[in-house]
Amino acid sequence: MAVFIAICDDEKNISAELECALIDMLGNQNIKYEIDAYHTGEELCTQIENGAHYDLIFLDIEFAKNAINGVEVGKLIREAYRKDLTSIVYISWEMKYSMQLFDIRPLNFLIKPLDYAKVAQTLATYLRIAGVWAGEFVYKVGHSTHKVQIKDIVYLQSDKRKLALHLADGKKQEFYGTLKEVYQAQLQQFDFILIHASCVVNYDYIAVAKYDEMVLIDGITSLSISQPKRKEVKEAYYEIMEKRGI
Repeated sequence: MAVFIAICDDEKNISAELECALIDMLGNQNIKYEIDAYHTGEELCTQIENGAHYDLIFLDIEFAKNAINGVEVGKLIREAYRKDLTSIVYISWEMKYSMQLFDIRPLNFLIKPLDYAKVAQTLATYLRIAGVWAGEFVYKVGHSTHKVQIKDIVYLQSDKRKLALHLADGKKQEFYGTLKEVYQAQLQQFDFILIHASCVVNYDYIAVAKYDEMVLIDGITSLSISQPKRKEVKEAYYEIMEKRGI
């Protein structure tokens, strides 16, 4: 697994220190990586618009007075570029921005000067999450076997014996089976939550967790939580958050 990382900070000394720290950490774990450094939000956005992909972005909040700030960059990454699975780690001298970042769903928020141990912990959290999705979901349509990446599954819904697999690219694939059997055999070990006898949802595509429904990151799809499962779903949701260090 190679990790593609971007550092976006106009303080070049902090950017260089962070890059050296990441090289050290990733090298010690024999993990392949590529790190790109940017000194303005505009530079980073331009590269993403041109097709650059990053798994993990360390993003400063305060840039020069007339430059786009990190909060705006984060919103573009999520809303305009639809990079919903890119992990964003904000870095700043101040905590005052923390509430503005809620909708951007950052992996973490680090205060400058950066603490090596906290950077290492954040990287470990990212690698643990990334490792969770390093798998394939296998199903059959007739006599043909099909595979999709676990990370690309948004939710799985059942209607009697027919299952509908809803994917991140908007496609829907149908096959026959029982949700309970599929969930226990292939999805229970990953961060999927069984919210209803007929629906299981991928934690990473949940934008808002309510008492009786899950609102997904597309801002449109809402999935009902069955009344008998509400307590169980709430516990499962917070257990995943705690496991990920959120």
